[in-house]
Amino acid sequence: MQGVKRKLVYVGGYEGLGWVVGSAVMTLLTGTPPTTTGPLTLTITLIATVWNLVFTTLFEAWERRRRDRTRTVFRRVLHAVGFQATLVCILIPLIAWWLEITLLQAFLLDLVFIVYVPFYTFAYNWAFDRILGLPASAVNNAEGGMPVSGPEPTGGS
Repeated sequence: MQGVKRKLVYVGGYEGLGWVVGSAVMTLLTGTPPTTTGPLTLTITLIATVWNLVFTTLFEAWERRRRDRTRTVFRRVLHAVGFQATLVCILIPLIAWWLEITLLQAFLLDLVFIVYVPFYTFAYNWAFDRILGLPASAVNNAEGGMPVSGPEPTGGS
């Protein structure tokens, strides 16, 4: 599976599972009922879904330009941490506003997710690639990692 279909299946599974877990954890952390945390976690999930699609598209475009396109542990860590770091910059102000708490309180509340999500992202990506195969952007060809088509990559990996 490749292209847009792969991205939609990836993002749908990633965010759907993330929403279920996130709702339960947010309810436990805040001590409020799911009717309070549910809309917040749904909003977070929708934002994360859109950002995941954008971030993964940008990451794969970057990856496609590398001489060696192998998905190493370092590259998977880079993807997971990059995604989470950028998402946190969006979500902390939202959480603070929604729950009417300070940015520091929102950061502390989100700290569980900040620690958990990179591990979740890494594990989900690994399992997804193992089950559905690698995307074309992560497959080297017989000429030592050069793209099958498109411009010659510049610089090293």
